[in-house]
Amino acid sequence: MAAKIKGRLSFRGGVHPPERKGITCESAIQAGPAVKEVAIMLSQHIGAPCRAVVEKGAEVEAGQKVGDCDAFVCAPVHSPIAGKVKEIGLRSHAVLGRTLAVVISAEAETSPVQPAWELKGDFDASAYSSGQICEAIREGGLVGMGGAGFPTRVKIEPNPQKPNETMIINGCECEPYITCDYRMMLERTNQIVAGVKLAKAASGCSRAIFAIEDNKPAAIEAVSTALRGSNDIEMAVVKTKYPQGGERQLINSVLRKRVPTGGIPPMIGVVVLNVATTAAIADAVVNKRPLTHRVVTVSGEAIARPGNYYVAIGTLAGDLIEFCGGVTRQSAKVIMGGPMMGLAIADLDTPLTKTSGAITVLTKEQIGKAKFKRQQTACIRCGRCLAVCPENLNPTKIAHAVKSNLLELAQSYYLNACMECGCCSYVCPANIELTGYIKTGKIFVARQKKRMPQ
Repeated sequence: MAAKIKGRLSFRGGVHPPERKGITCESAIQAGPAVKEVAIMLSQHIGAPCRAVVEKGAEVEAGQKVGDCDAFVCAPVHSPIAGKVKEIGLRSHAVLGRTLAVVISAEAETSPVQPAWELKGDFDASAYSSGQICEAIREGGLVGMGGAGFPTRVKIEPNPQKPNETMIINGCECEPYITCDYRMMLERTNQIVAGVKLAKAASGCSRAIFAIEDNKPAAIEAVSTALRGSNDIEMAVVKTKYPQGGERQLINSVLRKRVPTGGIPPMIGVVVLNVATTAAIADAVVNKRPLTHRVVTVSGEAIARPGNYYVAIGTLAGDLIEFCGGVTRQSAKVIMGGPMMGLAIADLDTPLTKTSGAITVLTKEQIGKAKFKRQQTACIRCGRCLAVCPENLNPTKIAHAVKSNLLELAQSYYLNACMECGCCSYVCPANIELTGYIKTGKIFVARQKKRMPQ
């Protein structure tokens, strides 16, 4: 059994929204819809966008690279299906609005099939060099699959000037409704552990810690069993709290270290990887398979047949919802992601990307309570937003500065340090959409920077 880190593993701030994971937590991963057409977005990660490396009318094979670029912070994109390039044009993007995509018509409709995984928990990563692992990760187009989408090769590649010391595997999945990582930990445990060993070997980390929230005892048991005999990987059972899965919060909980405001984990020698990312690492390195499919949770009280599905990246959100029986009459909002940090989408032709871990459909009653029955009032300076902010910011000061178009003032209050977790909006008794103001402020600042002469 892996060694366990003991103590009250938590961070300051955070909230406890209703988990609502019972809708899908017992749903085993199933094959997603057979697709007639996929739209592979050329911007699916933090960093430089890809450019298309295929032309309209070209025949492509499943797993073929269709987009790439020469920038260091970039990850190529691949086709999940065999077919023909229908066009290269603008498509709806949950984060960027509209951006370029390679649209591919399927040669034949085939349902996604989860690849078989035979390796056991005693997998030996020493057969692969650090360079081989990093190159396979880069060529496989791997990015952080927990939300941010930072290219994985850039994250784990050793840097002599800032050596990696500790790797944390994020199995928290603190967002309400979402259970895709939980099911991965139960069903693809050995694959995840193999990926952890490969990532640790490539990064040069001397220590690896697998962190799981204490509301997931079955996952804790499954991972602990798979780690039996792996003395170089520890287990940390952390307190259930949102946003425990934020990498800065998780580092604080497990290591009692703080990432500097505006900084990133490698600055303090820490690498954080999501469990789905580690599974993809094993697939890319051992099986030479690029990242073309992922597990997606489709949940919410307004979806007919919720569950966890193995889906081709580039599948349209509407096609996946239809495959799940469609929405009920009570449906009011479709969110790409979860209710706390996800983004509402108006266009169901929005394609899924590598970071799309969930689609959540909320009811009219749920939206009605938030929108109509809770009228916004004036800020009463209660300080609740300060108490729950996991980044120790003053959300109300930032929001009021943005509202008054005082963007320099907002930036002096560390506008860009906000992780947009939504805790402040969740607890605000005045029902002020603080996170919304902060998101808007970031957009305005980014636009200002684009207009400034270089």
